[in-house]
Amino acid sequence: MLDQAITHITEIAQVPSFSSYEERLHPYISQVFKDISAREIPVKGNNLVYQIGDNSELPTVALTAHLDKINHYGTDFPDVLPVDILDGQIEGAMDDSAGLGMVVTLAEMVRSRTWPNMLFFFSEMEEKKGLKEHPDLLKNDGKGYSNGMGARRIAQHCIASDIVPEQVITLDTTPLFKGEKGVALYANHWELNNLEPTEELIQKTEQTVNQFLDIDADIKVDNNTNDYLHYGDEFNQKDGRTTVSVALEPSIYPYHQKGERVFIDDIERCLTILDSYLNQLGS
Repeated sequence: MLDQAITHITEIAQVPSFSSYEERLHPYISQVFKDISAREIPVKGNNLVYQIGDNSELPTVALTAHLDKINHYGTDFPDVLPVDILDGQIEGAMDDSAGLGMVVTLAEMVRSRTWPNMLFFFSEMEEKKGLKEHPDLLKNDGKGYSNGMGARRIAQHCIASDIVPEQVITLDTTPLFKGEKGVALYANHWELNNLEPTEELIQKTEQTVNQFLDIDADIKVDNNTNDYLHYGDEFNQKDGRTTVSVALEPSIYPYHQKGERVFIDDIERCLTILDSYLNQLGS
């Protein structure tokens, strides 16, 4: 499991899939899901969605990660971005290569596990730094693009197609630990996306957080901005629908800069947590 994840993370980190150029990663992601015979669900834009399992007696859980990287190189970027493994860390464009590598690894594990029905969301334009500071580096000078548009497109397509998951778990990277090891769980998205939560959503989110803490009591429960806010907002806007949205994230340092590093121990910890959590939901 861990060796697979390290391979995926390092391969993904080399691809210059900057915001609005996410299609550069599509061949790699698509090949993995072709190899495991997952069903692809076409969706608008530079997004990818896959489905494994369709058992009406089981819940559906979506694992998500964003495809875009921040362009720290300008127009003179290398065809293969630098990545290295040193002192128990992976160094390179880890936001969100780490999350993507973990999601892909978990997808490869599905057939050998008793998990719920699974969806896999890979979104465009999660990052807002490039759009805000260097729109000229995006396609069409950034016109027609917005932060979080990929997650919102995916959620809206799922709603229209009646394939709404009961839970969405986003895998990204967190700057909260400032260079130390750690894993964070973001919850209570309504505190940051202006959604008015129902009592049912609050209770189900609290239950989910407690389930994660039962698996690993040292997870840091916190909050921050990323695609999990957009999924939480879109999936819970309509009366009568309750979809829990949380994010599980390994430590990253430095953040939004060249040479980002994640700890291999944190990657393994996230994978172990999710393996145990999904086994509970599928049993």
